[in-house]
Amino acid sequence: MLTGLHEECGVFGIYTNSTEDVASQTYFALYALQHRGQESCGIVVNDKGVFSHHKDLGLVPEVFNEENLKKLGLGNIAVGHVRYSTTGMSNRSNAQPLVVRHIKGPLAIAHNGNLVNARELREKYELKGAIFHSTNDTEVISYAITEQRLIQPSIEKSVEQAMYKFKGAYSLVIMSPTKLIAARDPQGFRPLCMGRTADGAIVFASETCALDSIGAEFVRNVEPGEIVVVDKDGINSIKTHCGQKTSMCVFEYVYFARPDSVIQNVCVHNARLKAGEILWKEHPVDADVVIGVPDSGLDAALGFSRASGIHYGVGFIKNRYVGRTFIQPTQSQRANSVRIKLNVIKDVVKGKRVVLIDDSIVRGTTSARIVNLIREAGAKEVHMRISSPPFTNPCYFGTDIDSKENLIACKMSVDEIAKEIGADTLGYLSIDGVKSIAADADCDFCVGCFNGEYPIEVPKEMPKDKFERKIGE
Repeated sequence: MLTGLHEECGVFGIYTNSTEDVASQTYFALYALQHRGQESCGIVVNDKGVFSHHKDLGLVPEVFNEENLKKLGLGNIAVGHVRYSTTGMSNRSNAQPLVVRHIKGPLAIAHNGNLVNARELREKYELKGAIFHSTNDTEVISYAITEQRLIQPSIEKSVEQAMYKFKGAYSLVIMSPTKLIAARDPQGFRPLCMGRTADGAIVFASETCALDSIGAEFVRNVEPGEIVVVDKDGINSIKTHCGQKTSMCVFEYVYFARPDSVIQNVCVHNARLKAGEILWKEHPVDADVVIGVPDSGLDAALGFSRASGIHYGVGFIKNRYVGRTFIQPTQSQRANSVRIKLNVIKDVVKGKRVVLIDDSIVRGTTSARIVNLIREAGAKEVHMRISSPPFTNPCYFGTDIDSKENLIACKMSVDEIAKEIGADTLGYLSIDGVKSIAADADCDFCVGCFNGEYPIEVPKEMPKDKFERKIGE
């Protein structure tokens, strides 16, 4: 990835009242959510209580083909998942959805987010004799729900009771033999919406772009803390956990979500345009052309151009065929990887004062290489503008933002970072600015990675390999 940032997952679920090819519909939805996870993916299909599933490491079109989609068969419920790990190693055992079989019947679960108390919960279950086969939070969630299912009258009641144990971010899509359930943590850290297809199927997805991909209409967002149950009798809502102060991750608008998605009633494309407009107000500069780093910097660059009146140019061409498995066996080849992924259109920048817009700077190495590409193409000046504030703290809720010792903004001032990456000037969007890019959203935002003020209590440390590391302690 160009920026080094990743978000954990994308989830999807579909319920119909008739037996259909729900696997193919889930496949298309996962394709639309591919940007949320490029490490592994999977689909589980329910046909009269019999679960068929296929999952593996790889992109959606790498994992699924016509043959294995056909093997999944027809059904009336399906759940799907795309993953990038923020906790748990990259291996097939961590691919989702997770399928659990217990005395009350099978269960399939897909999860987007990160629990801050997952390690604590896992230890409790292990001391009771639980055996874990993966190293992700989702299996911990499944144990909590299964534990409750043994004593509760229904799967939805089990989810409701299990949620009292969870601390952190989780948007869940859960499938039982007869029901599809969507649930969202009380703070609403990660998005989750509900839609309806033309033939009446109910669907849930991380983003509205997945609804669009299968021709479904947006119905509404799943509320923070809400549990939505779909079965043969219709739709039921449980709001036991609703009503707490919301804190959705603001970086959904800056980077994670697709520009054509609508998150909490705000179009992501418009939010990024506004980020560029605010950047201009906060950090104006005399220049000849504004260019964005593909892909998430493009909309902000357009907004900066419109607000400033400085010409907008297409400065980079992105190689669409360089995937996540791009081979980098030596340091010199790693250093040249940006050249393979991005190429500068020299006539756009040669001899000009360039404003370069990107969504973030993490460690600074990629930004330095991109600035250098612009310099080598003949730019007279390079003024970098970032459509988010500096990262000064890790994220505990499902975003792969590194620990403080690896964040350049924790080591250097803005001027020092500008010098380090080779830019003439550098300007970041302010915290107030990033909050205002989606001012019409029906939620508040988490900006803990920018100011260290988290909406819930977080652990003093939580390594990415929190479960693997525990084994050696």
